[in-house]
Amino acid sequence: MQGSPILEIDLDKITFNTSQVVERCHRKGIEVIGVTKGFSAIHQIVSAMVAGGIDGLADSRMENIVELREKGFTQPITLLRIPRLSNVMKVVQYTDTSINSEISVIKALAQAAKQLGKIHRIILMVDVGDLREGVLQENVLDMAKRFTSFKEIKLIGLGTNMGCFGGILPSSNNLGVLVELGRAVENELNLKLEIISGGGTSTLLLIENEQVPAGVNQLRIGEGILLGTDTTNNRKIPWLHHDAFHLRAEVIEVKSKPSVPTGIIGRDAFGNIPEFEDLGVRKRAIVSMGKQDVNIKGIHPVDESLKIMGASSDHLIIDIEDSEHEVKVGGVIAFSLAYSGLLSVSDSRYVRKLFKGNCGPTTNTT
Repeated sequence: MQGSPILEIDLDKITFNTSQVVERCHRKGIEVIGVTKGFSAIHQIVSAMVAGGIDGLADSRMENIVELREKGFTQPITLLRIPRLSNVMKVVQYTDTSINSEISVIKALAQAAKQLGKIHRIILMVDVGDLREGVLQENVLDMAKRFTSFKEIKLIGLGTNMGCFGGILPSSNNLGVLVELGRAVENELNLKLEIISGGGTSTLLLIENEQVPAGVNQLRIGEGILLGTDTTNNRKIPWLHHDAFHLRAEVIEVKSKPSVPTGIIGRDAFGNIPEFEDLGVRKRAIVSMGKQDVNIKGIHPVDESLKIMGASSDHLIIDIEDSEHEVKVGGVIAFSLAYSGLLSVSDSRYVRKLFKGNCGPTTNTT
């Protein structure tokens, strides 16, 4: 282990998951954009997605996108967060497409594109119920008309977001609304939209059930490719790998202790008042990892008999009383990850990354 927690990444499984998602979507005439924000656009993982046949890349952080370009990735890249007015020049310089809903930002993008001698492509985001970004449905035509005054901007499609704020699931109804709005824009402006972007991993269930409306031709997939899970629909996707990532941390203490602290309970180091169930004396282990390394709500011991009791910034306490395997100091406990866990741990400089698969066994510290 060499001390630090390790995130093990199986690149072959990510490539396989990518190829499976791409194949199923392509059968329906839907392109797949690989979302890289969930793992801080670590370039080895991006390469595994590319090897799986991804049609393009997308990220919400310009820092990640700039790094991808500097690493030599030439695939089309979409900025998945509405551009900031303060960085429109970089958006035009490093991305092919951005999602938008604010006319002041679009105007600034047009000015930046003019200075750089480029045409910047835009997907207009439409709010069909999740209440994150996007114009309201009744304002779509008016907003689309305003695009025509910007020669350096090309409206290439409509998109929507599902599940990230309001938890709204994609359906044939709300995606059908997006398709109909796209047709209305085409008729009103006498143009052909290239893209109707119908959400992300949660829309894969509609593909499986043959319920995606005709006209949706792009999905933005991150979680499904990486973890083989669909948090919004609360399921594991049965035709994908679920174990491309494992987090391993070293045990630094094993002791039997009461399950309830002794004394007056105040707030913990994070301002919360902890609650404890009295289960008597329990055997427990501490591993060298905590909230500064990973969102502990997004990890689960691979050994299901182990239970996470809680954590401080750099200690994770685990109930091992019911384990059939010996847990001892110097040993290692393995964890699977949910999307929130992967999102946090991938960016932790305290967790080493170990890559296995198509690029060979390699490590880095970031």
